[in-house]
Amino acid sequence: MQALQKTHTGPGLELQTVDAPPAPGPHEVLLRVQAAGVCGTDLHIDAWTASYHFLAAALPVTVGHEFSGEVAACGSAVTGLPPGTRVAVRPSTVCGQCPACQKSDFDACTRRRGIGVLRDGGFAPWVVVPARNCVAVPAEVPADVAALAEPLTVSHEAVRMGGVQAGDRVLVLGPGNIGQGIALFARAAGAAQVVVAGYDDAARFDVLRTMGFTDLLDFAEQPMAQALAPYLTQGKFDVVIEATGAAAVINPALAALKTHGVLVITGIHAQPVPIDLTALVRNHQQLRGSYRAPEAHWPLVMDFMREHHALLQHMITHRFPLAQALDGFALAHNKAATKVLIQPQAEVV
Repeated sequence: MQALQKTHTGPGLELQTVDAPPAPGPHEVLLRVQAAGVCGTDLHIDAWTASYHFLAAALPVTVGHEFSGEVAACGSAVTGLPPGTRVAVRPSTVCGQCPACQKSDFDACTRRRGIGVLRDGGFAPWVVVPARNCVAVPAEVPADVAALAEPLTVSHEAVRMGGVQAGDRVLVLGPGNIGQGIALFARAAGAAQVVVAGYDDAARFDVLRTMGFTDLLDFAEQPMAQALAPYLTQGKFDVVIEATGAAAVINPALAALKTHGVLVITGIHAQPVPIDLTALVRNHQQLRGSYRAPEAHWPLVMDFMREHHALLQHMITHRFPLAQALDGFALAHNKAATKVLIQPQAEVV
């Protein structure tokens, strides 16, 4: 079968001919991949940025960690996932052996391995994954929207970490897929105003407009301080959530945050970012990091997807067969897309 792989250290991905995965082992399932999203993580792996050099020991590896699929076969000891079940996949696998896992505190596992990062992922027609990482998808949610589950959990967690409440004013930095999800969940939490900002992101702003957001700022048209000035006359923001990975926005974000406000960092930054800790202390501000969502929160996101699957379709802007996956990556790199989906064809096995 064909698979999109990282085969070497340095920039680039390759479409490779590889063996189909073996039969699933105990507690595993074989999935027929239906849709897999191109994520910022995949772009970093493609570009081989410094924060992803830890992959070197796992190469070659099939990338792709945002995906949905249909259960094709189950290994021994798997229950509740009969063949034909549509699932989304939690891409972070736990070791089962560390002290946290021994206490069933799987969110605190210290030896995680990422599907599509350190073990083969979803840019292939078939993949074997642990059964415990499969989350059944509501019948109303189509396969392409189901592939958005993982990034939506990241967005949901960022809003939760920010403590967004009814009446809050929220600034979202970064209008990509994660930022769009953050805007949706902030609105669902009752935020009185959600402002989304980016840089030369016209295509992504179009998607946000389609989903009902009007307070959109392009810092390519105006410097950040100038663009934010009209909003700051109303007062500073209760919560700022960063989803850019751009160091230049962090200190201006703190300047736009109210006293006792919360800045949530979700972007992956290639280098350490200097911040003015004295200003943070004197303003009683909080800086919080947000990454993966707790396992227990995935059903909450599934409920949101069931209710809003038609709205979420707008986030998917491009679809490619696996043979054209690199074309999809080029679009994503150039910010000409919000969410590119790769739809592997199982019949090429």
